[in-house]
Amino acid sequence: MAKTILMLGAFDTKGEEYAFLREQILAQGHNVLAMNTGVLGSTNLFPVEIAAEAVAAAGGGDLATLRQKKDRGEAMKVMSAGAAALVAARYAEDPFDGIIGMGGTGGSSVVTAAMRALPIGVPKVCVSTAASGDTSAYVGSKDITMIPSIVDVAGLNRISRIIFTQAAGAISGMVSAVTPAAGAGQADDKPIITASMFGNTTDAVNAARAALTEKGYEVFVFHATGTGGKTMEALVREGLVDAVLDMTTTEWADTICGGVFDAGPERLSAAGEVGIPHLIVPGCVDMANFGGIGTVPQKYKDAGRLFYEWNPSVTLMRTNVDENRQMGEIFAQKANAAKGPVAFLIPLRGVSILDGDGQLFEDRAADAAMFDAIKANLRPGIPVVEMDVNINDPSFAAKAVEMMLELIGD
Repeated sequence: MAKTILMLGAFDTKGEEYAFLREQILAQGHNVLAMNTGVLGSTNLFPVEIAAEAVAAAGGGDLATLRQKKDRGEAMKVMSAGAAALVAARYAEDPFDGIIGMGGTGGSSVVTAAMRALPIGVPKVCVSTAASGDTSAYVGSKDITMIPSIVDVAGLNRISRIIFTQAAGAISGMVSAVTPAAGAGQADDKPIITASMFGNTTDAVNAARAALTEKGYEVFVFHATGTGGKTMEALVREGLVDAVLDMTTTEWADTICGGVFDAGPERLSAAGEVGIPHLIVPGCVDMANFGGIGTVPQKYKDAGRLFYEWNPSVTLMRTNVDENRQMGEIFAQKANAAKGPVAFLIPLRGVSILDGDGQLFEDRAADAAMFDAIKANLRPGIPVVEMDVNINDPSFAAKAVEMMLELIGD
């Protein structure tokens, strides 16, 4: 059965390339809906259903004005906003089956802005000159497949033809794939709980996940690597989650210390904003993450901070009293703003494996600084339960499950 694939990009400068891509998709038996994001003009090589004028208007601009100003930065902002708005509106009104685009850094930013406006599960493919580097700015928290263009998206040659043909095959295969249907009692019928996890909290989260699964919940586990936290928060905001078991809130340590797993200042916000149950555990807040030891900022080395080389690519730094106090205040602020039920569960014998009794990162004064800051700044009515065990003790996971179910009302 033929599917409809939305193809968007700058048809003014890359009309030839998009015409070839379109032919390859049509050859796969699918239909193409074309959206032009090019400011300078369009193309007569194929039909364009959604013109650049409409994209600019949806982005709060005017195409003629953008052409006159010749400000590339402003044009990118307007067309990115417009493409995202129109793609989302079109999908809501008349859902298409997939989306594909191509470009350099600027073109990719417009294309992926539109893709990020679509729900997870809608196939998304971007052929980009930036695909071999850090793609976090393009992918964000969505399921965008980035394909390296190898050569620039500038003309057709023996390499680009191969890449564009394979990209067409990729999006065609994705839209044709059949998602297994869930029957009664299967995963799609179960309430969803998201949980955050790290290597240092694996035992705790696995135990909690198993117990909640037995209770009839489907548990999505996210690795707290910055992107994991952002993705979890995005799913919550999309209304796809029923409750959050935040066992590993370490990303805030990276936000405070400038580590590589920074999930941004919105971490811990989404559950409270949408009003779903949220159990917060200060898991792995004893560590900020950097790359290899050579990447650790010199200011921390000069200060004589405590480091642990987790592996050749990850260096952990023990957080101190001041950093933990800051996190405690922030955690309390996030909980205070929650519209739904929220509670804290605190492990007094270590927030990670490394913070266990007698372990390298054991620092009860630093831990207490955070715990005290949480309790001192919380509004009345938010439960705080403290347990005299390590976070990975089986009894802690059992209590987390008990409290999660209480917040849900189960």
